[in-house]
Amino acid sequence: MNSQGTIKHFISEKRWRYLAIIVLVLGIFFRFVNIEQKAYWYDETFTSLQLSGYNGKEVMAEVLDGAVVGSKDLEKYQYPSNSEKTVIDTIQGVATIEPQLTPLYFVIARYWAQWVGHSVTLIRSLSAVFGLLVLPCAYWLCWELFRSPSIGWLAVMLMAVSPFHLLYAQEARPYSLWTVAILFSSTLFLRAMRLQTRASWIIYGLSVTLGLFSFLISILVYLGHGIYVLITEKFRFTKKLVAYLISSIAGFLAFLPWMYFVVTILPKIESSPGNFRSETLPLHLYIIKWIRSISLFFFADFNLSEESQLIYLVPFGVVLLLLLGLVAYSIYFIAFHGTEKARLFVLTLIFTTAIALMLLDLIAGGSRSIVTRYMIPCFLGIQLAVSYVLAKNLDSHKLWQQRFWQVTTVALISIGILSCVSYTNSEVWWTKADDNAHIEIARIINQTERPLLVSDVWIVKVISLNHKLDEKVRFQLVSEGHIPKIAQGFSDVFLFSPSETLLAGLKKNYGIEPVSEPWLWKLK
Repeated sequence: MNSQGTIKHFISEKRWRYLAIIVLVLGIFFRFVNIEQKAYWYDETFTSLQLSGYNGKEVMAEVLDGAVVGSKDLEKYQYPSNSEKTVIDTIQGVATIEPQLTPLYFVIARYWAQWVGHSVTLIRSLSAVFGLLVLPCAYWLCWELFRSPSIGWLAVMLMAVSPFHLLYAQEARPYSLWTVAILFSSTLFLRAMRLQTRASWIIYGLSVTLGLFSFLISILVYLGHGIYVLITEKFRFTKKLVAYLISSIAGFLAFLPWMYFVVTILPKIESSPGNFRSETLPLHLYIIKWIRSISLFFFADFNLSEESQLIYLVPFGVVLLLLLGLVAYSIYFIAFHGTEKARLFVLTLIFTTAIALMLLDLIAGGSRSIVTRYMIPCFLGIQLAVSYVLAKNLDSHKLWQQRFWQVTTVALISIGILSCVSYTNSEVWWTKADDNAHIEIARIINQTERPLLVSDVWIVKVISLNHKLDEKVRFQLVSEGHIPKIAQGFSDVFLFSPSETLLAGLKKNYGIEPVSEPWLWKLK
């Protein structure tokens, strides 16, 4: 590319075309390779529980009686096989346990499991399919927003090898579907604003309903669309504003029945997954976690821990600072050099969700804004801004600037690829927290001849561990506060995450030794 090149030349040159194709193929490959390798953690186990149509109380009533049960007895609560349990039971389960997630993903996943199978690989592959749909949706949004194939291809490449998008494309949770819904609905919004036809606004209204039933925080995305309309229409009550209000209100009315569960049930569920009403953190901790979250969309932390050697932490810190500088410059560049349409849309996408969740945490307490997956709309906006600044600067009339941004683009994509390679080759990752222990615990138990696992822990944790255990493992499960009489005929008896009551009760009659504290103990 010479100094007279254009943005169009950037993608049309052979080397960049080949790079785009290679990155796209790698993105597809990464979403399916080793998809079954990581622990099927608690939230994913909740997903499968919803698919089965059972609720937690039914499971506890059936298995927490001290009787010896097998792996297959627990598996039946992880897939839709019981003719007495229908999709209505799945919807009711989501409504009473996780109403903030909304039911669309779980309904689709239930039918997916019935059609293709219910193994960890097959259940997670649904998210991988949604993860692939993210890519054409991102390109379509860029075309509608920027009218530039170059920006679209850059966005596709960045998202194809984003470790964050990969992470949720390999997890049996609704976040890859929600990402598709955000991109799809945002594109239809811009299209309706451009075409100004009744059909385009009706389609947008339907996409609002789709987005709301994908995830509750979509409300903030559509609020951002409203802010965009207000500003572009200079706060006048125009036809575009009326059309937006009618479409968004109609889409919300279709979602209104579900809001009943959100308003009446969610506040009562203190321990529900995704309920983050904890104490307010010091402001500096929020800032540190917000900064780290931004970096995770481009660069994995490679599971660096506090014990990591300085030689690893220093280069990680340098890369983090460079990424933050790029993000800050991208937001500045699009804010002061972008078209009015691009500037307003990207900034409202970034800041509406971010500011709303941050203020909610700082005022009411909690940790919603530091949960990276809740900030997906914000980070999608950041990725659009970065794609925009890369494409525009690659078209610079100064050769040295072209070279600098070419190197930056290749470096950014390379970091993403390395991050994805690290993720796909690992068995544990930062999102799984203590659930990482499951893989090592399962290895220990599976090596024994006739193991019995005794536990009074939350039943979902046992079922989650069961996904990594061999069929020879047997379980003796009780509710907390009960001390079982240990069954005979087993070569090894393990205690999995026992309560203090269970541990103390069994110590009276058996010798107990730690195997992997605090998760696994063994009767001598």
